[in-house]
Amino acid sequence: MAYRFLKHTFLIALLGLIIIPSFAQVNRPNVLFIAVDDLRSELGHFENSSIITPNLDKLAAEGVSFTKHFVQVPTCGASRAAFLTGKRPSRTAELGNNIMQDEFPKKPEGEIPETFVHHLRRNGYYTIGLGKISHSADGFVYGYEEEVSDIKELPYSWDEFLFDAGKWETGWNAFFGYADGENRQSMKKQVKPYEAGDVDDLGYPDGLTAQLAIKKLRELKDSSQPFFLGVGFFKPHLPFTAPKKYWDLYDEDKIPLAKNPEKPQHVANASLQESGEFNGYELGEEKAGLDHVLSNEYARKIKHAYYAAASYSDAQIGLILNELKALELDQNTIVIVWGDHGWHLGEQQIWGKHTLFENALNSALIFKIPGSKVSKIDNSIVESVDIYPTLMELVGVEKPNNLDGESFASLLNSKNSQKGNVAYSYYHNGISMRTDRYRLTKYFREAEPTIELYDHQTDPLESINIAAGNPELVANLMPILEEGNTGLYDKK
Repeated sequence: MAYRFLKHTFLIALLGLIIIPSFAQVNRPNVLFIAVDDLRSELGHFENSSIITPNLDKLAAEGVSFTKHFVQVPTCGASRAAFLTGKRPSRTAELGNNIMQDEFPKKPEGEIPETFVHHLRRNGYYTIGLGKISHSADGFVYGYEEEVSDIKELPYSWDEFLFDAGKWETGWNAFFGYADGENRQSMKKQVKPYEAGDVDDLGYPDGLTAQLAIKKLRELKDSSQPFFLGVGFFKPHLPFTAPKKYWDLYDEDKIPLAKNPEKPQHVANASLQESGEFNGYELGEEKAGLDHVLSNEYARKIKHAYYAAASYSDAQIGLILNELKALELDQNTIVIVWGDHGWHLGEQQIWGKHTLFENALNSALIFKIPGSKVSKIDNSIVESVDIYPTLMELVGVEKPNNLDGESFASLLNSKNSQKGNVAYSYYHNGISMRTDRYRLTKYFREAEPTIELYDHQTDPLESINIAAGNPELVANLMPILEEGNTGLYDKK
């Protein structure tokens, strides 16, 4: 644990040099947290980006946008569980989408990990959730094609949980919804993975969520109690649906293709995936797979669809942020935008998440602190589990002692980035570690090779596994990787 100790010691020293905003119990800041499903770390304000996200760009210009934020698990439910609890997965059950719905509603309050929302609630915050914050699309536990239940996925976290399902009638129908009110389930998967609907912003569920958030902010304006408002947007999760006006922002012929559209060299197919979620939209013109690359024409169409869906969510975020400012709540509200994981847009011959490669693990993260004068794009490595302790430090609430993450509050008030941080991620019977220069991944499986090493200084696209040719480097890095080994593959 020497490396982590040094990192921790350095952070403490840094905190001593930098003044962190301190909020008294009676004047704690509000928190507006926005989760965006499948929003990879590709935003308009990043270098060489083609995506159009003016509202996130504006927020970043007023705060800190992280280019190297990494999630713990590259799938929705497990990533959100780790993020919400500040804990790395320690059992294979914690790598699945249903970890929260299977366990959190069934156990007494003191026998489940305490989410940071729950912790804020216990410490004087009024907590409201809208949309997809945990894995559930609307806060309740039920299957994609089942009736909505009354079982709350996070029963101890929320004072209120709201969702407007509109013409789709249920949260999961809305999550997979199309403009005509149908959804992937009702159409028996006989749908395309994209749609440019001839509708306004309210023609898809995220528009309804934005309006619900605006209404709730107006209700909260004169509250004497600090609030946490969590807003979860669906897009750009599949299907890539958005009003046509967001498609019209782009010239499809000019959308760049992936620079690494083929499988990495010297890796087993077991490290990759067959784009099964993407192929589940059965009317797609082409199917993705590890035995072929999509045509350039179709690859551009799918990227166009993803970009349009992301621009649609960006517009909804802009509406909420504008209302926050109009109500003058921005003066005492921390704003956080978080992507629950990344997404391969053809990189490594994959269309989807569910890998331990950079594209699936690297997602958007923006913080805006009221009163802060720091504005930057930060290249420091941070992890989703770090957000829990960071937020507690910012609002002046003592954090629990059993968190795995470390606060990066100092970075939000410094113009500099921080070297030496490490991020750990888990999936596919593997553990992956990201340092400033390298990604090292160790798989607990039979398929060889089980060790992968990528040098981001010479190969930022993770195209060539160089582990076999660099045994000494692997040996030097492996003890650091083992510090992130929670033993989850040793037990069920």
